[in-house]
Amino acid sequence: MKIVINDKSKNLEIISFDNVNNIHENLKKFSLIKCKLEVKFFAINETISSHQLSKLKNYFYKINVFSLRLYSNNRETIIAGKFLKVDSIYLKEQEVKAKQLLHEKKKKDDLLLKGTVRSGDRISSDGNLCIIGDVNPGAFVSAKKNIYVWGKLLGIAFAGKGGNKNASISSLYLNPLQLRIADVIAIGPKDKPKNNYPEIAVLDEQTINIKPYIIETKN
Repeated sequence: MKIVINDKSKNLEIISFDNVNNIHENLKKFSLIKCKLEVKFFAINETISSHQLSKLKNYFYKINVFSLRLYSNNRETIIAGKFLKVDSIYLKEQEVKAKQLLHEKKKKDDLLLKGTVRSGDRISSDGNLCIIGDVNPGAFVSAKKNIYVWGKLLGIAFAGKGGNKNASISSLYLNPLQLRIADVIAIGPKDKPKNNYPEIAVLDEQTINIKPYIIETKN
């Protein structure tokens, strides 16, 4: 089964589940998203029980989801969805695949989160990652492009997944346990920042340098 999550304007995530019982860890990051979410399930040649769907439904309604829809070519799955009052639509196999492909093409890679990323949380983005809130010690955030933390960065941050050496990590308060950009790793500073301005970490000849984050404005 595939699950497509969006916020009306764009797709935030496309997730494949071999076992829907593992949903909690896979979808933990969406508890930080404050906008209302739409969720679509695509089950092709799969029987999803009412117990499994109930678990999915209950979880999503806890994280500000206002719309759930199920597409499947399996009648038992559709019956389970209707029993749970999930908007369930029966389609032929090729029709489900076509609708799933249409939604997958809309996916945007950048991710915006609002709230605190707590110890044990792991947040990942296939584009840029912007967090409006703190990243606590014990949390791990990563992105293929840049990471922006509009708050305190106290955990571990990994920008440039896949080898992007032009990626950067910036924060209003940059005091991480560890920074990584592409294949270069640096331990966070021992002393707490004493400045009152944002900082940015960039890669300079296989060394991660931290400097003031100055935004240039045009007159």
